[in-house]
This record gives sequence, C-alpha cells and structure tokens, in this order.
Amino acid sequence: MNTAWMKETFGNEKPIVAMCHFRAMKGDPNFDTDLSEGSMERVVELARRDLLALQNGGVDAVMFSNEFSLPYLTKTEPINAICMARIIGELKKDIKIPFGVNVLWDGTASIDLAAATGAKFIREIMSGVYASDFGLWNTNCGELARHRQRIGAKDVRMIFNIVPEAAAYLGNRSIEDIARSTEFNCQPDVICVSGLIAGANTDTQILSRAKSVLKHTPLFCNTGVRPENVVEQLEASDGAVVGTTFKVDGKFENTVDEARVAAFMKIVRSYRGE
Repeated sequence: MNTAWMKETFGNEKPIVAMCHFRAMKGDPNFDTDLSEGSMERVVELARRDLLALQNGGVDAVMFSNEFSLPYLTKTEPINAICMARIIGELKKDIKIPFGVNVLWDGTASIDLAAATGAKFIREIMSGVYASDFGLWNTNCGELARHRQRIGAKDVRMIFNIVPEAAAYLGNRSIEDIARSTEFNCQPDVICVSGLIAGANTDTQILSRAKSVLKHTPLFCNTGVRPENVVEQLEASDGAVVGTTFKVDGKFENTVDEARVAAFMKIVRSYRGE
C-alpha cells in the first residue's frame, strides 16, 4: 500500500482531514441569505474562525470547499474558484497544517485552485458517469491528468471519490469492480467512498469491500465519521474526511465547535497509539 506520501504529508498513515466549509460566496444563490450576509469579508471571517477551531482541535489537515454553494454545478463558473482563492489567500498566514481544496463539483477548477494557492491535494469526482441530483454527471480523468501536468501541478495529490454523494453510478458494476478499475485506469493517490449526503454514514461493509481489492491505493472514508464509529471506520480504511461531526450540535449548517474537534481527535490519537 502506497501510504508513505501520506505520512510525509499528514504526519501519519491514518489521517483525519477536516472540512473547512466556505459559506455562500459571490455568484451563489444564497450569498445574501446565508451566514455570509452578502459580504465576502464575512465569508473570510467565518472561514478563519472555522480554520482556527479545526487546527486548535488537533486535526491532521484541512480541506477548503465551497460547501454552501448550493445547488452545486458540475462545471463551475469562474467566480467560484476566484472567490475561494481570495479567501485562502487571506487565510494563508493562519494555516499551520497541510491543506487541500475542493471546488464542488469541478475537477479542473479544483486543480487550478490548488496550483494557485499551494494546496497539497484535491478531492473530487474525477472518474465515472452518474445519474445525480445535478443531472447527468460525466467526467474525463485523462483530461484532468493532462491538465494537471500542463499547468505544472503534478505534485498535487488526487483524491478520487468513487461513490459520490447524491448520485448513482451508471452501469451495473460492483464497488469492487469500480475500485479495481479506477486504481488501474486512473492512478489515483487516494480513493474515497461516501454516504448519500454530507454527514451521512458511509457503509463500513462498502469500505471493506473496496479496500479488499486495492493493491497500492489508500482508501478514505468520506462522510459520516463520528466519535462513536471513528475507530470502526479507520479499521476499515486508511483515513477519513470529517466535516459535519465537528460542527456545533453536529449540524451541517453550523460553524465548527473546537471542543467537539478536540474530543474527537482524542479518540483518534488513542487509536493511533499517540
């Protein structure tokens, strides 16, 4: 299993990557009604507050995403990544841990944002065809790989979500077949598996089945990791992406609660023998 780069990047081989969800930004339908209050300054302020709570709580890395840009686009408008670049630029002096980015749901924009901001990794839907809440969802991982190379971002790690939220793979293929062929054809740095929506449990059996066929690629649990199941999920995977669990009262729409982060990471550190 090729996990050496994870230890080098995250400091361990079972990392917790915390989500820092940006509020609705300029160009988003909810920019005036979300907590952003129609102000990019307010979006930056809230992002900084969440970032510091996650860092102080002890997570291994953070991933910035435009989680409140609902409803999402599969090919984003330039304003999305531009706003995110501004926010990350203003936060740069406060970022003390490795970070990644995710422009929902646009692989090319995610790579561009990573290259512009110095992000270590991206997570995105980069392979497969899906029937989704956003319509027919197509991808082209070959184009993405060549785009990454062309813009000088070959060191940006690619986390492939192969069971995307709010979507179903077109074609009658098992999770084992999808994981096996994605590893061979797409050469991902990590494969991750999700539940139905942000915060929804990822089926541990699905994780175990996917992991059982991977020869070289680490597997992440992408949604629904909580204090009561984190050990079980890490047993079935090589790391986890965590968002909703870290928020006040464990609710997606709320801001990050540093005490919840610290309590969660205490369990993780004990499991990892730290």
